Amino acid sequence: MALVVVGALLCISCWVSLYFILCNLNGSRSCEWNCRLVTLVHGILAVCITAYIGYVDGPWPFTYPGTKNTPLQISAMVVSLGYFIFDMAWCVYFRTEGPVMLAHHTLSILGILLTLWLGESGIESCAVLFGSEITNPLLQARWFLKQTGRYRTLLGDVVDVLFVLLFVVMRVFVGGTMLYCELISPRPRFFIKCGGVAMYALSWVFMVDIVRFAIRKRKSWQKTDQQETVAANGHEGKKKD
Repeated sequence: MALVVVGALLCISCWVSLYFILCNLNGSRSCEWNCRLVTLVHGILAVCITAYIGYVDGPWPFTYPGTKNTPLQISAMVVSLGYFIFDMAWCVYFRTEGPVMLAHHTLSILGILLTLWLGESGIESCAVLFGSEITNPLLQARWFLKQTGRYRTLLGDVVDVLFVLLFVVMRVFVGGTMLYCELISPRPRFFIKCGGVAMYALSWVFMVDIVRFAIRKRKSWQKTDQQETVAANGHEGKKKD
């Protein structure tokens, strides 16, 4: 356990160092710009490691929940634990996030700590990390497109559609299946199951915002289509008396 603590402290130092390096390299950019670059790096790294764990190294999380942690699973969780602690501190200091995102980070930190302390259910934690972080690069791409004035383009629409589809599939359907396998299995501890329920409930809170966003996006597309039709016709139609 001492090695895990040392590893976590080392990872926190690495994420903080990366942030300050980016701040020095991108002096003209905002603090949030550089923090989101760190978030993007973590998202890509976490997805790659946990995908390898789930699809290659094993065990399969839907079939063998509650199994003992492997060294690779521990490494993946320690890396993400360091990131979540860094990002949580950054968000609290700059007050950029609301209670839902702070709750997400808090649950992630507590869930990883509990899994490391128990020494089991690492495969479920890695599966949750994969499902949570796989939409992260698209979310950050959306923000960067907005900052650079390229959001209202075809690329922005593609990013939005992919983000919504991936979120619904991974967080709701795959996440729901994972939670069901977790709950019916006798191996995982009760606290681990409670954590899974809490994370899935939080996904539905995010889902409400996603639905609202999708509705606004659809109305925006409809308005754009109407404007293009008017422009193509060369007039706004006959006015009613």
